[in-house]
Amino acid sequence: MVDVLLLVGLAVAVFVGFNIGGSSTGVAFGPAVGSRTVSKLGAATLMSTFFLLGGWTVGRNVIKTMGGDIVPGDQFTLVTSVGVLFFVGGALLISNLFGVPASTSMTAVGAIAGLGVATDTLNETVMFEIVSWWLLAPVMAFWICAVIGRYLYPYLDAWFKLKQSDEPILKFSRVGSLPYPTVSSNATRKQVFVNVLVVAIGCYMAFSAGASNVANAVAPLVGANAINEGQGVLIAAGALALGAFTIARRTLDTVGNDLTDLPLLAALIVEVVSASLITFLSQIGIPASLAVSATMCIVGLGWGRATRTVKISDAAASAVKGPEQREKGEGAEVTVNAITAEPDDEVAKIGEEDPDELSASDLFDPSTTARVVGLWILTPSISAVTSFLLFEYVPL
Repeated sequence: MVDVLLLVGLAVAVFVGFNIGGSSTGVAFGPAVGSRTVSKLGAATLMSTFFLLGGWTVGRNVIKTMGGDIVPGDQFTLVTSVGVLFFVGGALLISNLFGVPASTSMTAVGAIAGLGVATDTLNETVMFEIVSWWLLAPVMAFWICAVIGRYLYPYLDAWFKLKQSDEPILKFSRVGSLPYPTVSSNATRKQVFVNVLVVAIGCYMAFSAGASNVANAVAPLVGANAINEGQGVLIAAGALALGAFTIARRTLDTVGNDLTDLPLLAALIVEVVSASLITFLSQIGIPASLAVSATMCIVGLGWGRATRTVKISDAAASAVKGPEQREKGEGAEVTVNAITAEPDDEVAKIGEEDPDELSASDLFDPSTTARVVGLWILTPSISAVTSFLLFEYVPL
């Protein structure tokens, strides 16, 4: 019976890792594949490698938190471990049905918290710290990107613009049967630098995904001493690689989804900021959502970009004026749709940019964003409640 439960637990863990690979690869390497810097096969290879690196190093801290700090490790029997992993897999299923990337980290923590409440073993101090970071991290993501959008984005955009090359920047030559990369003779240094930067940021995003997500697949099994940390990381990384080489090909094609249509520079800024936040949280053992941080980065970047149409002093003066004065045009207005705008090479100063030029057709779809945020709140809540009911009233 124990062997069967272990096989079931491993199967669910592989299912979770497989789906993480399918979704995370598109997020990490969508810009690189979209700009034809790397192929889908190359993206899957890099994703698998750096996910393993992130999980093997920083990811162990999150495994310890989820496998023994939220509730004591002795609460994780094989049965309870399978139950927790079932809720994580269920969250992935719900998110796929609704087309929304649910936070597996938040759902997994919700399921573990439900187990802790049911058994009266929940470490409230650790749980409070985790929830506090869940609230703080999106706020940090928003304001960091808002500052970048307002003060740095136009200058970066003016420098970052590249004429698309008619041929790949990198080519492969061979010495006998061994291939090696060479730079195209028509490529400029700037093109080479930007393309290398795009790939490097994708690898960094993959490292961050490994640091934060490996625990979601295997932490309960590690807590139950069914497998050790090293085995857990390898199982999660192997499952992710399977997803990266198979179902991720679709997400790489459709990385520009309903939420927003990001230009390459904006996507790279979002990746760097969100990956840095999640890597930091993983280092201190906090399981957190990469999807939540990335979304708040998108909104913050667009909001900051849009506020360049008005100076802070003008905005303050407008706020003091009455509604009648503002209707007469005596107050400055801020248009909150600007992330996809591409300024001229000569960047206008803050307060001098044309609001019409900074109005993109869709920074983000409010209805889609509401659905995303709603499911981010709903899935961990459902996970926690159903987990509590299961472990409280069903004899396991």
